[in-house]
Amino acid sequence: MAEKPRVLIVEDEPDVAELERLAFEKEGFRVETVDSAARALERLQSLTPDLIILDLMLPDRDGLEILKFLRFRKDLTHVPVIVVSARGEEVDRVLGFELGADDYVVKPFSPRELVLRAKAVLKRLKPPEKSVIIRYGPITLYEEEFRVEVEGREVKLTPMEFRLLATLISSPGRVFSREVLLDQIWGYQYQGYARTVDTHVKRLRKKLGPAAELIETVWGVGYRARALNA
Repeated sequence: MAEKPRVLIVEDEPDVAELERLAFEKEGFRVETVDSAARALERLQSLTPDLIILDLMLPDRDGLEILKFLRFRKDLTHVPVIVVSARGEEVDRVLGFELGADDYVVKPFSPRELVLRAKAVLKRLKPPEKSVIIRYGPITLYEEEFRVEVEGREVKLTPMEFRLLATLISSPGRVFSREVLLDQIWGYQYQGYARTVDTHVKRLRKKLGPAAELIETVWGVGYRARALNA
């Protein structure tokens, strides 16, 4: 029997944390809760959860700092993060996505909707049933292992960066609009968040190093992986 996914909830409001805990446990998740950034960082020294639910307005540190920490720590880069926050302005959502959030839920929210979004995130990141290896120029992408190499050197990507790269190099030469990429990779219609795609492409190119030029901008439309036989 497959092990139940483990969720770490970082939330300082006891009532909200309890609602989240009950909702996830009802759906079969293993749940741990912490009420501060310090406790979250301490717990993550020994725990690698399958998913993190992260409040931004924590008593001791801005949750965005925790998000940046998660995206820079190599052993946690692959862990998806759903931000839950009362900060619902567009600038807040865009910043959350730009820093690597996999989804952004605004308070007040439906606990059931949060769980459904969590399931959607985990489903998108589920390894394929059989090993899939994509070779594209100097890039080799191993879908089952969530691993990317450029000229034989491993490159650490976040879940969304990984999916973005896989989508582009699976169809070299095809132009993907920002809206299509948002829908296929994030799984929702994030109207007005085209900057999220631009920021992820910028970060992806930086990590790809010598292969960065293979991800091309099609001005006014979107992005594509260069057709190598062109």
